[in-house]
Amino acid sequence: MALVKSVRGFTPKIGDNTYLADNATIIGDVEIGRDCSIWFNAVLRGDVNSIRIGDRVNVQDGTVIHTLYQKSVSTIGDDVSIGHNVVIHGADIKAGALIGMGAIVLDHAVIGEGAIIAAGAVVLSETIVEPGSIYAGVPAKFVKKVDPAQSKEMNQKIANNYLMYSGWFKEEDSKK
Repeated sequence: MALVKSVRGFTPKIGDNTYLADNATIIGDVEIGRDCSIWFNAVLRGDVNSIRIGDRVNVQDGTVIHTLYQKSVSTIGDDVSIGHNVVIHGADIKAGALIGMGAIVLDHAVIGEGAIIAAGAVVLSETIVEPGSIYAGVPAKFVKKVDPAQSKEMNQKIANNYLMYSGWFKEEDSKK
């Protein structure tokens, strides 16, 4: 069973039909929307400031989402996929974005709607990533624009797959 822990008077709020892996950790001022999945070893640590997650978001294995005390919050829009071992620290991720495996997105960065952050990229503080663009590298830089329809289709396919995957685990859990 996931660790869901209150701190400083804040208790996490988990939306309907959201899957929490057995060792996911959700702490403090965290609100997660509907139809989300928070996978193994993910940590959403809302102890020092708030974390807000929209609907149909998948936060994959090993991801850490945190903030700066009184200085930044982490917001994640609807239909976002966050790859394995990502760090999001006080950033704003707009709807339909994809954050690749091992990427780091730092405080006050804004990832535009439908943008793609490549695996291993480091998005520095206060970087503004244009909607529908791909950023890669260390530090992350603009690579190219992506066709909005193609980006939306790909990102929604990933989000829908993660809804399916979480269903497998919910089925197994219900058998116990």
